[in-house]
Amino acid sequence: MTTAFVPADILLPKNVDFQKWACIACDQFTSEPEYWEEAEKIADGSPSALNLILPEAYLDKNGGEDDIKSISESMKAYLDGDVFEELKNALIYVERTQSDGIVRAGVVGAVDLECYDYNKGSQSLVRATEATVPDRLPPRVKIRSQAALELPHIMILIDDSQRCAIEPLCAKKDEMKKLYSFELMLGGGKIEGYLLPLDLQKQVLSALDSLADKLKFNEKYSLSDAEPLAFAMGDGNHSLAAAKAYYEQLKEQNPDKDLTNHPARYALCELVNLHSDALKFEAIHRIISDVDKDNLLEAMTEALGLSQDKPSEQKITVVCGGEHKDFYIHNQTSRLTVGSLQNFLDEYISEHGGSIDYIHGKDTLEKLSMKPNTVGFILPDMEKQQLFPTVIADGALPRKTFSMGHAVDKRYYIEARKIIE
Repeated sequence: MTTAFVPADILLPKNVDFQKWACIACDQFTSEPEYWEEAEKIADGSPSALNLILPEAYLDKNGGEDDIKSISESMKAYLDGDVFEELKNALIYVERTQSDGIVRAGVVGAVDLECYDYNKGSQSLVRATEATVPDRLPPRVKIRSQAALELPHIMILIDDSQRCAIEPLCAKKDEMKKLYSFELMLGGGKIEGYLLPLDLQKQVLSALDSLADKLKFNEKYSLSDAEPLAFAMGDGNHSLAAAKAYYEQLKEQNPDKDLTNHPARYALCELVNLHSDALKFEAIHRIISDVDKDNLLEAMTEALGLSQDKPSEQKITVVCGGEHKDFYIHNQTSRLTVGSLQNFLDEYISEHGGSIDYIHGKDTLEKLSMKPNTVGFILPDMEKQQLFPTVIADGALPRKTFSMGHAVDKRYYIEARKIIE
């Protein structure tokens, strides 16, 4: 087997209320702290993954040493308190019923960080699909370095158009042990998890191995001698990058130590097929606050050659005070609309100040854009079939290019894994 995806020693909570245990990915609802306050009310008094993560909505408010210490202490308390059961060398088949009623299938296991390189232009088996921001890694690496556990919201995609790896498992659920089945808090839908027996593990890994075959890969994408891209990041790009950075840091700090089997070499994740009917790519919109709106739009019009009446292939919608205006970009600095916009915003904020947030959903953006000194930008959706060919040809896309579905449909923290020896 050459695949970078392997079984893992997975921890699941036992004798707990799963609905209070599972919480949504920490990078969701970043501009809506009220969501997280409601989640805390639901989980109050019960063991919960909420005590093992730091929502990014709180980063600017209290994301310091006290938070990291509290998370580390909670992890140790849960391990010492017999909260978990451990499933050795496990893969878990997951069926997530989304808020729209469509079922998304996946397999939870571990990705080998030796096979992953998040740098642009990487030729590794596992690659980032969007630009990784180095400044966002240190706090995540710091949390991981002091953590006994990891809980994944990482989703990695495979381009399995023949549906050979994950989809056949649906018909074999009667051969698996059901691990959990429950409704997720705050509109997250429903989720079920099943433990794969050894024969089904081998079936999945064999199918993944085929996707990583160099000859088949080059034939599939009409290439000649390219290194295979078998696994592309879907969600949790910076979380996986932080895991990689921490593992590389460990190797540098322990040059004479064999870390081949160290738990930090791997990161827990869920594997999902790009061709799943449940998987829809949506744009991630931008909201800029604490700026002079008129000055920003004037500078943007000049820099990007904006026009309301002369069409081009790149189009954005500016939202301000409830008013929507469509603009076409003529001075394009990227193949993608999001790239041209992001390049401008990065430069403008660096020079003039202001803050940027990345918003899932037009309704949320429109509500936030009503605030003073705030401008929103609605971006077009990206076709998911473009993902693998674009990353193969051009490398990582601009950061926050796409989102896989609505915020409430993001991965919830359920499984965990020890990352210390």
